[in-house]
Amino acid sequence: MNVVVWGVPSESPVALLLNALRDRNAEVTVLHPRRFAEQTVDVRVEAGELRGRIVDQGRSIDVRTVGGVYVRPIEPELLPELTGLPADHPQRRRARAVFEGLRAFSETAPSAADVRVANRLSSMASNMSKPFQAQTIRRHGFDTPETLLTDDPEEASEFLAAHPGAIYKSASGIRSIVSPFDPDADGERLRRIRWCPVQFQENVRGRDVRVHVIGDETYAAAVTSEATDYRYARAQTGEDATLSAFALPEDIVERCMSLATDLDLPFAGVDLKLADDGRVVCFEVNPSPGYPWYETAAGLPISDAIARWLMAAR
Repeated sequence: MNVVVWGVPSESPVALLLNALRDRNAEVTVLHPRRFAEQTVDVRVEAGELRGRIVDQGRSIDVRTVGGVYVRPIEPELLPELTGLPADHPQRRRARAVFEGLRAFSETAPSAADVRVANRLSSMASNMSKPFQAQTIRRHGFDTPETLLTDDPEEASEFLAAHPGAIYKSASGIRSIVSPFDPDADGERLRRIRWCPVQFQENVRGRDVRVHVIGDETYAAAVTSEATDYRYARAQTGEDATLSAFALPEDIVERCMSLATDLDLPFAGVDLKLADDGRVVCFEVNPSPGYPWYETAAGLPISDAIARWLMAAR
């Protein structure tokens, strides 16, 4: 059974997974987004069954032989080869056509052919709106921070006065550095939010825990850091955050798995805070986790778990 990895092989999450798949002697097909000129996708559903072929560098793969797909591509418009080309350039049109063909395959494969996909791009879309995703998070018994999403400076000022030490960050899936609001440094900039809504949240105190869900397995890492955003701990505090494997209570494990299932994310990174006041707060669910730091620093076998899950189809 073939495992398709759609992504850039030098990117660390993809590279770790490829190593894990090869360690398990998996048959692997790597679909590099930059090789679009050498790729053809001809996939269709006939009588409820998936049919067709994917061609890459002259190698033809019958989609019926595919059991698992790992999805971490980049949009065609971001490819270096296409920078500066007009939208109707033949190369851009071909790259987009290949991208859409592979998207259609990965979207259809789970239902039409019982293929395991981590994760479908449509399922990843829940993270494009943090407030939207928070509604699902709350349904699974997690607390969420007191939050305000606004473009009104006066409304923001009232929230910040009611929540001393509050933080601000992006409301979308675009990565931003979580930062505490500083009245002296940020007060004058507050009026700018009229042109760009900003998400403000209470600053929840406690221990950060990242939980990786892979199918019916979970791997948790506890974080030790004084930083507001431990990913940027050195810049914020002068010291790197440290990670360690962490045993979560079983009820929290079950909630994390249920939440990932509800979001249709077989592979998910759940960001928790075990708050000092006893709450279990969930900030977000990452639909395409950059897991290598957690694997290497906390000794968690995440890439092997992904490989095993992808290889277990059918």
